Amino acid sequence: MNSEYFGELSIVGMKGTEKFLSNVDWYLKQWRKDEERETFLVDADCPRFGTGEAKGIIHETMRGHDTYIFVDPFNYSVKYNMYGMQVPMSPDDHFQDLKRIICAIGGKARRISVIMPMLYEGRQHRRTARESLDCAVALQEIAYMGATNIITFDAHDPRVQNAIPRNGFDDVRSSYQMLKALSREYPDITFDPQTTMIVAPDEGAMSRAMYFSSVLNVELGMFYKRRNYKVIINGMNPIEAHEFLGNSVDGKDIIIVDDMISSGESVLDIAEQLKEKGARRVFVFSTFGLFCNGCAKFDAAYEAGKIDRIFTTNLNYRPDEIINRPWYTEVNMCKYVSYIIDSLNRDRSISELLNPINRIHALTDKVRAGK
Repeated sequence: MNSEYFGELSIVGMKGTEKFLSNVDWYLKQWRKDEERETFLVDADCPRFGTGEAKGIIHETMRGHDTYIFVDPFNYSVKYNMYGMQVPMSPDDHFQDLKRIICAIGGKARRISVIMPMLYEGRQHRRTARESLDCAVALQEIAYMGATNIITFDAHDPRVQNAIPRNGFDDVRSSYQMLKALSREYPDITFDPQTTMIVAPDEGAMSRAMYFSSVLNVELGMFYKRRNYKVIINGMNPIEAHEFLGNSVDGKDIIIVDDMISSGESVLDIAEQLKEKGARRVFVFSTFGLFCNGCAKFDAAYEAGKIDRIFTTNLNYRPDEIINRPWYTEVNMCKYVSYIIDSLNRDRSISELLNPINRIHALTDKVRAGK
């Protein structure tokens, strides 16, 4: 093994990540041709018993390896057999399989890093009254089992890393890739302060929106959710209205920035209000597109001219029916993840990868110059 590496590189892909990791593996083989490796991917599995119980199996040695386990807890396309029924894997199932694989490694790897783009239970990051604190407990579990580093993307609340203060926790931004995808889809976009505005859909998204606003040097607006605190529906106080705080959006290109699209009702309501206020175009940047309630409302909003384009990454599973929609653009993160793995395996700093401000400025300078 080359002495510049922390350990022999091994990547374990949990179920449902095969397509993404095949691309990551391709990049790494292109960059490391001197190693003459057929693949950096490890043969591992979590077979199920008829009852739905499972076990983790690693089919090759991991002793002394620098191991990266990639898991998408929100891939509901993966199914297993239980009592003769095909059952879609829930986030709980994926997380249990992750722990099984860590356990199967048995402490033999030199280092274990878990790449979990969207954090399991990331939305249950704080406790209100008598509630479980699931995300913190989950992080502590995998840290206790031997995971040294946790690598995630656009965490719902990165302060949850306080649950594992002695472990690495890297919260990676997809901002550069989003802006690059937008400039490719819409060559006439200028990122000019007079014609572009960043909008946060709620107070929880303000830090993300402030980052975009600062690096682009454009105005920032915000919606706040007026809730009915007398009622609880599905564990939450229902939203009665979205109220806008900010300067005029008339004639401007608006970029709504958030970490995820779940049902999409909030973002569609906000987009409609922005168009009513005179916005020229409304784009949505969301690292994770879940689309829990399907595409019908998005189709209707697009056909009515209420929304122009939605950008989400390929870090989580999305069915083809979403990927092929005319209002949707997939932002490919395979090369970026490959860079992160390659840099960490070489024991190099990833500070520039975590904060791509120089690349963003180079991109915006090029766009504004009309090149």
